[in-house]
Parts: sequence; C-alpha cells; structure tokens
Amino acid sequence: MEVKRRIMLGSFSLSAGFYDAYFKKAGQVRTLIKRDFANIFAGYDLILGPTTTTTAFGIGEKNDDPLAMYMDDLLTVTINLAGVPAISVPGGFSADGMPIGIQLIGNYFEEAKIYQAAFALEQANDYLDQHPNL
Repeated sequence: MEVKRRIMLGSFSLSAGFYDAYFKKAGQVRTLIKRDFANIFAGYDLILGPTTTTTAFGIGEKNDDPLAMYMDDLLTVTINLAGVPAISVPGGFSADGMPIGIQLIGNYFEEAKIYQAAFALEQANDYLDQHPNL
C-alpha cells in the first residue's frame, strides 16, 4: 500500500501543470543539498546519526498513517536527494527493547570508508546477536 501511494504521488506531481511547480523546484533544492554535503565533506570523512526519528515500529503498525511513515523517513530524504552513499547499522536498543539504527553517510565514491566504519561499529558491540522480543 505504501509503495503504491508513493508512486501515485510521484506520478501526480509530474503531471502536466505540476512539472514547473514541483519538479523544477525539486531540482533546484537538490542542487543546494548537494552543495551543503560537499561543504561538510570538505572537512569531515563521515557523518554519523540516527537512521530514523523513532525506534522500529511493528509490522503494519503505521500503514494507516502515511504522515507518520513519511516522517520516519525524514533523516534519509536529504541523503537520497544528494545521492551520497550511506549505510544503516544496528546501534542498540531503546528502553522498551526496540532496535535503533545508526546511519553512516559518506562522500561521493567513498563507500569503502563507510563499509570500514560500519564494520568497526558492528565489531565493537554484540547488537547483531541480540533480537527484540516480538
């Protein structure tokens, strides 16, 4: 259902009359985002942060709340728009035992740094061997 909803929204925004208002503006915003990431990576190798705005939620739990689904993607949207590589790894568990993801974001064509950092994070803890009670 969520995939279908996003495809329909994308098709609608690209329809006649909306191209100039949305698609061209999105291209301009993307250019600004890419520039911001280039400025960040001029001084840093990686960005580390949470993958989502909340802990994991139950399967199908937010299907009836598309806004909640979109808000949960908030921290990955700019990464996708910029086209920079990123990876999400387990970062621990919340107080109620739900998994928390950490994302590592790197510069263009520097995936090796991301993989090395992700591997180091995974080796430094045992989160891969832990599982939430479902």
